[in-house]
Amino acid sequence: MKIALIESVITLNSTKPDFTAKPAHAAVVVQNLRKFYGKVPAVDGVSFEVRQGEVFGLLGPNGAGKTTTVEIIEGLLSRDEGAVTVCGYDPAADAGEVKQRIGVALQATALPDKIEVREALRLFASFYRRRADIDELIAAFSLEDKARSRFETLSGGQQRRLAVALALVNDPEVIIMDEPTTGLDVQARLEVHTQIERLKKLGKTIILTTHYIEEAEKLCDRVAIMNHGRLIALDEPRTLVSQARGRARIEFRITAPVQITDLRQIPFVESVAEKHGAYVLLCADATRALVELVKWIERERLELEDLHVTRSTLEDVFIKLTRRKTGE
Repeated sequence: MKIALIESVITLNSTKPDFTAKPAHAAVVVQNLRKFYGKVPAVDGVSFEVRQGEVFGLLGPNGAGKTTTVEIIEGLLSRDEGAVTVCGYDPAADAGEVKQRIGVALQATALPDKIEVREALRLFASFYRRRADIDELIAAFSLEDKARSRFETLSGGQQRRLAVALALVNDPEVIIMDEPTTGLDVQARLEVHTQIERLKKLGKTIILTTHYIEEAEKLCDRVAIMNHGRLIALDEPRTLVSQARGRARIEFRITAPVQITDLRQIPFVESVAEKHGAYVLLCADATRALVELVKWIERERLELEDLHVTRSTLEDVFIKLTRRKTGE
């Protein structure tokens, strides 16, 4: 039912004159993009294309250049070098046309506390020449009971759903979501995932930035990994994971915290990370690494609380690539 409602919103204006012809294969094109802050390159020669109808993940550690890249695509920042087109338009030269064709769901949606859900949607819709049906948007994002509620009374998950609904008021061709699930609980995060999957089924082009690597692996058709302003990998998640073929992921918990540098000294361990109080080892020979790990734990007089051995993930590839580029 919800998918049908969203579909009706997306196709509401199909009888109206459409925008001018779009590129056949690429909704967004970025070529040799550079942006400097003083002499420091925030984005340094980045090139990629986002295909029509795909969910494209843009990943990277803090300071990698993701936000700067996205803000240039949105037309919020000027670029110093390179070329960018969105639906065939340059966001620097044709900012008005680009804004008519994109929808943006920011990490934090700053609305007046007293504004009501329906009021906010009507206000945002008034900015565009192409508009979706507000009632259908409210229903599609399960906000019927909150239509007359003030923004300040909404839960985190409801605010995120409203943010995505606001990004769709103009039936955009490209939707940009900047860290859409940061700070949400598990249930609210799953709600946002559901909305992204529904939009993908409707053929919308989505650019997603996230710090949750497992989120990108689940939702994205392709991911680009940035580090220090440069693009260091771009492919389908499963293809990137295949680069770690033969490697295993050992995740364990022990009774006391230890130094990451000590764990890196364990034989057969290739990389180490800490995640939510657990330690994650990436290794080519799981059996030998496990034996050496148990020996090390015994020598340190620690107690093993939990242990899991799994296949490599996109997160493992991400950690390996970003560390390789920083020389760690």
